[in-house]
Amino acid sequence: MAGDDVTETETETDAEAENAENLDAGDAPEQVEAFEEAADRSDEPPEQADVETGVLYDCSSSHSRGHRVIHPTREQWLDVATQLLADGWNMCVDVTAVDYSAYAADRNLPASVTPERYEVVVSFLSHARRERLRARIQVPADDARIDSLHTLYPGTDFLEREVYDLMGIAFDGHPDLSRILMPETWEGHPLRKDYAVGAIPVQFKAPAQTS
Repeated sequence: MAGDDVTETETETDAEAENAENLDAGDAPEQVEAFEEAADRSDEPPEQADVETGVLYDCSSSHSRGHRVIHPTREQWLDVATQLLADGWNMCVDVTAVDYSAYAADRNLPASVTPERYEVVVSFLSHARRERLRARIQVPADDARIDSLHTLYPGTDFLEREVYDLMGIAFDGHPDLSRILMPETWEGHPLRKDYAVGAIPVQFKAPAQTS
């Protein structure tokens, strides 16, 4: 109703006026400074957090987003993967990798794990348990290689080739470790953080001439 609208408008106006009276103009610079300090802090990388850890499949373990995560060394990797398959982790869902050379924030690693530039991340699924498990394996930049899972999980064939192609991590024991997305003659690995960002000039059609 019109009368209700007027009453509501007047109430809002009175509240705004009261807020304006309570606001000291001298406080404005302090409020701006506080907001700026908060914004600066939000840009800073978080401190290394304590990660709740344990031992699973003879290697360090942690939790992330409701899933268990194991952190085997490269030397342990093939033995651990063999244990996983025998223990019912019958499906390897994904094999990927991360280049952390340009990443300064917390990596959520157990204290017993030494971070390296590269990290191979492998996701497993157990249909019987209806659970997922993730493995994170540290790979040093000066020896970017790790054992292949192909003999245990043949479906990792193309996944490992993609990691090799784009990240340059070799998988020892893979039957055909060759590029899968880039041409065989391509130099470098495009997903590495130090890979140069290129550009292709685009020639647009000239606008129509008007008399």
